[in-house]
Amino acid sequence: MTERSHALPFRAAAPELRPVPVPYDPELEQGLAHFMDLVESIPLRAHTILANRDHFRTVIPAMASQAEGRAVTWEDRLIPGPQGAPDIEVTIVRPLDPAPTCPGREGSGAPAGALRPAVLGIHGGGYVLGTRFFGTGELIDLAETHGTIGVAVEYRLAPEHPAPAGAEDCYAALVWLAAHAAELGADPDRIVVSGASAGGGLTAAIALMARDRSGPALAGQLVNTPMIDDRNDTVSSWQYDGLGAWDRNNNDTGWDAMLGADRGTERVHPYQAPARAADLAQLPPAFLEVGSAEIFRDETIAYARRIWAAGGEAELHVWSGAYHGFSGFSPDAIVSQAANAARDSWWRRILSR
Repeated sequence: MTERSHALPFRAAAPELRPVPVPYDPELEQGLAHFMDLVESIPLRAHTILANRDHFRTVIPAMASQAEGRAVTWEDRLIPGPQGAPDIEVTIVRPLDPAPTCPGREGSGAPAGALRPAVLGIHGGGYVLGTRFFGTGELIDLAETHGTIGVAVEYRLAPEHPAPAGAEDCYAALVWLAAHAAELGADPDRIVVSGASAGGGLTAAIALMARDRSGPALAGQLVNTPMIDDRNDTVSSWQYDGLGAWDRNNNDTGWDAMLGADRGTERVHPYQAPARAADLAQLPPAFLEVGSAEIFRDETIAYARRIWAAGGEAELHVWSGAYHGFSGFSPDAIVSQAANAARDSWWRRILSR
């Protein structure tokens, strides 16, 4: 990081003694090595963001490939962006099977039996990388398993578009989804926002925005291993300094791009870094998960504790010895199977309300 340190607006002070990292579950180590081969071929720094984007595109399967042989249909659309901002590309994923039997809702415009839960899917990538197709795999799985209609959002990336541009794009997509629920065959009272990593951070931001702006109402928020605290000063952030699939150096790069000179100051808004929110009351039910052996462990735990302290509903899972993104890259490991089962249980419960 020495090549950039003179220009950085904020750095958390290093502890005198670096904390010892939590060891990885041995069953996860092969998947972690594969993950590292994919994402660490070009170290993520300010001057390599564009090169990393190009590389990232090569490892994200095309939508046609993802959907091949799956019981779903999909389409791309262009929807209105935030006021004064460009339109937003989205991909809509629908199940092939007949709509489940459920009561119609008065005034919805949809017949009885045609309403499905909807999921707004937000991809990860440290706020600087990735496309919406990095998150469509989850929407395909949910469509097949739970009959949901998914909408994946192509939000603007930093540093070209600093925060909260990405969050505003995702919120605009939520507003569009709620307004067009009848057309999509979706139930406007059963919309869930879901994302991992930076997508988890944006999910938390959208939940705050929807609360503060009086809607649209959310049935739940799945906040998976979220990137929510720009200060990067927790014990876990120092345990994984130069170690792991997403380390504190990558984290510094993402937050610098998002916030610039505001990073680490009181000028940072909760829609930019949700951990900065003073009030976590009256949020939709949250599912939060994180590995014990990754950078985002402590900020995720702190966020869940603060939701509970505000009288809110949060289900928290901290998976022993798990790295960032473990369940996707080590799907056959016992801990990954447990994580997937816990997540599926929450989906079944939240969508049945």
